[in-house]
Amino acid sequence: MSVLALSGGVGGAKLVLGLRVVLGTGNLAVAVNTADDFEHLGLHVSPDLDTVLYTLAGLNDPVRGWGRADESWNFMGALASLGGETWFALGDRDLAVHVERTRRLQMGETLTSIVADMASRLGVAVRIVPMTDDPVRTVVHTRDEGPLPFQDYFVRHRCAPAVAEISFAGATEARPSPAFAAAIADPELRTIVIAPSNPWLSIDPILAVPGVRRALEDARIPVIAVSPIVHGQAVKGPTAKIMRELGIEPTSSAIAHHYNGLIDGLVIDESDASDVEQIGIPVSVTRTLMNDLDDRRRLAQAVLAFAETLTGTATGS
Repeated sequence: MSVLALSGGVGGAKLVLGLRVVLGTGNLAVAVNTADDFEHLGLHVSPDLDTVLYTLAGLNDPVRGWGRADESWNFMGALASLGGETWFALGDRDLAVHVERTRRLQMGETLTSIVADMASRLGVAVRIVPMTDDPVRTVVHTRDEGPLPFQDYFVRHRCAPAVAEISFAGATEARPSPAFAAAIADPELRTIVIAPSNPWLSIDPILAVPGVRRALEDARIPVIAVSPIVHGQAVKGPTAKIMRELGIEPTSSAIAHHYNGLIDGLVIDESDASDVEQIGIPVSVTRTLMNDLDDRRRLAQAVLAFAETLTGTATGS
């Protein structure tokens, strides 16, 4: 079975790792949000791509959830002593990736080519594909601070300002990366999985790239989403907070409504089983919390088994 996953950072990467364990490396591609990318200290930083890469390579920091394990912070300490910007922390090992990526981008190489080569060098056989090679940037429009670049909202302001709207600068001019387009068109593709990443911040930017949403809507294979909501809360990050600020009740039925017309089924946590009757599409109820590798594997198995029950019933035209 060949599977394509759509993912943001930490939460999505956990499920992607579970899918890799279940499927093996050659049967999985993951399209990753790049609208969180930004230029910092003269470097091109790709937080979600790096989180997926580090997770699949076994290099991620399981405590912080982002960055590399066994990290050191000499660069940041030296930068602070010179009065430099330290609000966005770059570890010494992590810094090597940003420096090399920036160098290669400046030489004219694409983000797709760079991440494929880095994955190969780190022993990752899963196809990690950026959603686009073009610049797309998430802008969080807040009620108190006005429009904020995503990392300013997420890291500098720690998600505190109330959100009024979210937009994706550059999305209408972007194109899916060639590797992403090829993954969607793969004749061996059997299932598309939308990981439990923040729908508004991590998945919507992918869907905003022209042609992507339509391709998923027209798919003749099951498109399955995993709800990031567990008992009215997000496991990690500001999903529930943003939903409330946008006037949306943080429930799995609201997640289904957000993906209306796009997905054929939704996987929800067992604590939200009472939502099933309000969802209106096929639902799989299971434990969606992923505290360890066994949890990731078990959830991946549940998602794929659910997809099998929907094969032949996908709504794509």
